[in-house]
Amino acid sequence: KEAKEKSEGKRLEDVPIVRVFPEVFLEDLPGIPPARQVEFQIDLVSGAALVARAPYRLAPSKMKELAEQL
Repeated sequence: KEAKEKSEGKRLEDVPIVRVFPEVFLEDLPGIPPARQVEFQIDLVSGAALVARAPYRLAPSKMKELAEQL
């Protein structure tokens, strides 16, 4: 009930991605789908360190591109 009330006041024009790329979306969209409650979640352990792994093998050109993006 609470999630449905939140989405009722929103319009499609309020979604930033629709304003930035209007040519991608249909002109006659029916609207925003109703908000749904989250049924699943991933519980994180506070203070847990990330797993240190070597990246998978890439061609040198792809590895350079990956390094630039990170």
